[in-house]
Amino acid sequence: MFTSKANKIFQDVIAKYHIINTVDQPFNNVYDKGTHLLEHLLYRKCWIDTVQWHYEDIIRDPQIDPVAALTLKRQIDASNQDRTDMVEYIDSYFLEKYKDTIVKDRATINTESPAWGVDRLSILALKVYHMNEEATRADASDAHRAACQTKLDVLLEQRVDLSTAIDTLLSDIENGDKYMKVYKQMKMYNDDELNPVLRSQK
Repeated sequence: MFTSKANKIFQDVIAKYHIINTVDQPFNNVYDKGTHLLEHLLYRKCWIDTVQWHYEDIIRDPQIDPVAALTLKRQIDASNQDRTDMVEYIDSYFLEKYKDTIVKDRATINTESPAWGVDRLSILALKVYHMNEEATRADASDAHRAACQTKLDVLLEQRVDLSTAIDTLLSDIENGDKYMKVYKQMKMYNDDELNPVLRSQK
């Protein structure tokens, strides 16, 4: 199943990141784009999410220097754009894969594309990793660990449900029971022509 592969890659990425555990570490995709395109995209997608997860931790430091915070905000904005781009690349992969599928007359479109489901699955992998850390943290209270274990159990159940939903969606697309489209996000705040503040600086 697709999500078995995706979940394994996400776990590998998160474990790899935490060996050095810094947002400034170099990125090295272990999958070749030419021979393992889908794995390459999934690995890159989760790496972006993992770095951004830690950006979000850093920027919430109440003692952060305002200048550093502004720089970090720009990095988060760029990361969000990269994240969106990767979702579109993954959806484009699926569009190409299923381009010859005969869509049934009564086929319907899903509320979200396969890759946006993958986006949620990648974030969920990070939640599972970090909630497990809290559920097993030696210096935390018993009450804290118990509460986090309860949350972890819910996250693990959610991963099963989401994985099943994604695999079902892909099967439905492959069988012609569902069809998909890729809508470009058309973000406006990074565009020199569409953001009025940026436009006024030209």
